Amino acid sequence: MQKYSYFLGCLTPNRYPGVEAATIKVMKMFDIDLIEMKGASCCPAPGVFGSFDLDTWMSIAARNISIAEESGTDITMTCNGCYGSLQETHHLLEDPIKKEKVNKILGKIGREYKGTSKVRHVIELLVEDVGLDRIREAVVQPLTGIRVAIHYGCHFLKPSKVRHQGSAETPHVLDDIMEAIGAESIDYKDRNMCCGAGGGVRAAFKDVALSFTKEKIDNILEAKGDCITTPCAFCLFQFDVGQNEINEQLKTTYQVPVLYFTQLMGLAFGLSPEELGILHHKTPVQPLLDKLLTM
Repeated sequence: MQKYSYFLGCLTPNRYPGVEAATIKVMKMFDIDLIEMKGASCCPAPGVFGSFDLDTWMSIAARNISIAEESGTDITMTCNGCYGSLQETHHLLEDPIKKEKVNKILGKIGREYKGTSKVRHVIELLVEDVGLDRIREAVVQPLTGIRVAIHYGCHFLKPSKVRHQGSAETPHVLDDIMEAIGAESIDYKDRNMCCGAGGGVRAAFKDVALSFTKEKIDNILEAKGDCITTPCAFCLFQFDVGQNEINEQLKTTYQVPVLYFTQLMGLAFGLSPEELGILHHKTPVQPLLDKLLTM
């Protein structure tokens, strides 16, 4: 069985434990064991933090990676922000001068960043280690007839020279997974537009963040999407909680189910909604489950 250190980040354990449960269960089906990272902290958040204090940002991220290095495993995660911070730090610390500076800071707490653990999003494990053929073979309840609106999120794709997820303008890796489990990945206007929450916008200008979210949901509804899926726990939060916030502010009735992509995979693999934690989402998932029952 392959082992990976699972970097939970902040949002998943505090807001969406179902994402953690679904991901662990799905990966175990393919003989991949996600192990706990004891002592891990915030990634820290990409973008804003690193823009103000790059050395501290890299040092905190390097400390987290060093925990995985202690177990001799690569590190994986289910949040694009965490992926952005850890993967980009791993890239930046290929520079020996930066690495020396960071290790001087880490040395004060008895730690050292070696650069021996690769940083890989859980999507990469599923596509590269497992493969689409094995994913298709694991399906017991194909999501036939389900029109899925994929939201990749910013930090998964960009900067493309560092992330290496193919074209940042026409990504398809998650589309391939959705099609492997029988769902239809739909095209919709401004598909690669931000969910609205990133870069501290949600914290500082929530109305602006929600205007982005509303526009994306309107575009998805126009394309007749049944649900939204994403590889980012923070984007999941923005679409899930954001719909309720929009409804409260504007007296609208948005209710587009939002699921993490491993939760959708879990449904196709025969796992129950309770096992996947999707019944605890703020935006009801029941309409999607009802449609599945009629297929």
